[in-house]
Amino acid sequence: MISCAGEPHSRVLPNFHSVDFRGQNMEQLDGTKVVERRSGLDLPTIIDRAAQRLPSLVLTRTPLRVSFAGGGTDLPDFYNLDCGAVFSAAVDKYIYVTVKRHSVIFNEPIRLNYSQTEQVNTIGEIKNNIARECLRFLEIEPPIYISTVGDMPASTGMGGSSSFTVGLLNALHAFRGERVTPGQLAEEACHIEMDILKEPIGKQDQYAAAFGGMNLFRFQPGGAVTVEPQRVRNGAVEHLFSNLMMFWTSHQRPASSVLTEQKAKTSSNLDTLRRMRDDAFMLQEIFSEPVIDIERFGAVLHAGWEMKRSLASRVSNAEINGHYDLARDAGAEGGKLCGAGGGGFLMFAVKPERRESVRRALSHLAYVPIGYEVHGSRLLHPAQV
Repeated sequence: MISCAGEPHSRVLPNFHSVDFRGQNMEQLDGTKVVERRSGLDLPTIIDRAAQRLPSLVLTRTPLRVSFAGGGTDLPDFYNLDCGAVFSAAVDKYIYVTVKRHSVIFNEPIRLNYSQTEQVNTIGEIKNNIARECLRFLEIEPPIYISTVGDMPASTGMGGSSSFTVGLLNALHAFRGERVTPGQLAEEACHIEMDILKEPIGKQDQYAAAFGGMNLFRFQPGGAVTVEPQRVRNGAVEHLFSNLMMFWTSHQRPASSVLTEQKAKTSSNLDTLRRMRDDAFMLQEIFSEPVIDIERFGAVLHAGWEMKRSLASRVSNAEINGHYDLARDAGAEGGKLCGAGGGGFLMFAVKPERRESVRRALSHLAYVPIGYEVHGSRLLHPAQV
C-alpha cells in the first residue's frame, strides 16, 4: 500500500492555497507569522524607494522542469479524492523576468514586453493575465516596466507559464524589498493560476519552479504539499542527464486544451492515475540505489507514457506516436511527451551506446540538450546571497 504521508525529513509547506484569504494568521517555514489580507499577504508597505534603499531594477531567473512520473495526479480533481505524487527535476532552461520602475518621462505608466508589447495606463487594461493578476495580488502601483524572455518557446510542456508566474512574483517581492520562501512563492503562484485565473492545471509546475532541484512532491487532499528533495549520490544526477535525450516536435499546445478533457474524465481514470502516482514512488526507490538503473528508469517512463496516452484524446496523435516508435526501435529504453500532451518535447532515456542511433532515427527533429538545475527561482540582480 502506497502512503502519501510525508516522511519525517520532508518539508511540509503551509497550505496558503486552501485558506479563505480573509485575515487568518499562518506560520511560514521559518516560524514567523504571516497575516493575510483580502488581496494577498500583508507585507510591508513601500512608500519611498530611495529612503528604503530598494532596488530600481530586479532580474530573476526561474528554471523550467521535466516531470518523470505522476503528472496529472497533481490536479485537485485527483488529489482531493486520493493523494497525488510527482517526481520531477528542474533543468538548465530558464524564464528571465525584469522589473523596473518605469520613468515618468514615458507617455504610458505601464509597459510590458514579452511575445507582445503592451503600453497601458492602468493594471486593469493589461492583457497578459498572469502579469495583471500578479500586480494586483501584490498591490504594485505604476509606473512600472516588466520584461520577460525564455530559453524555450511557450506551451511546450516544461512548465513555462508557472515558471513565469513564480519568477514574476519573486521579482515583484524583491522590488518591494521583501524576501519570501520557495513555499510561499509556489503557493502564491498556485493561487493566481488556479484560483484567480481558473486555469485547469495542477500544482507541480509552481513547486518545481520555486524549489528547483530533483524532488518528490506529494499532494494531499485539501491542497497541502510535501516537498521531498532527493539526496542522490554524487554523480548520479549527472549520470541520469547524460542518458536523457530531448527532441522538439515543433508543435505547441496550451496545457489547458488537454487538461480540460482529462479533468472531466478523472473519475473514470482513477485506477490509471493511481498507477501513475505509484510510478513516482517507484522512481524514488530507483534513485535511492547507488547507481541509477537506466533500463528500469526507462521502463517506468515507457509505462507512464502508455498510461498517459489513455487519459485524454489530445495527449498524443499519429505523428507523435510515430516519433516515439522510431526512438524505441532505435534503442531508447523508454520516454514520454513532456507536459500535458499534444506537442512540445519528447524526452527519452537512452544508453550512451544507443544515442547516435536514436539521434539518426529522429534526425528530422531538433535535438535539445538539457542539464540539471539545483536552484529554484533566483535573484540575479540585485545578486542573491
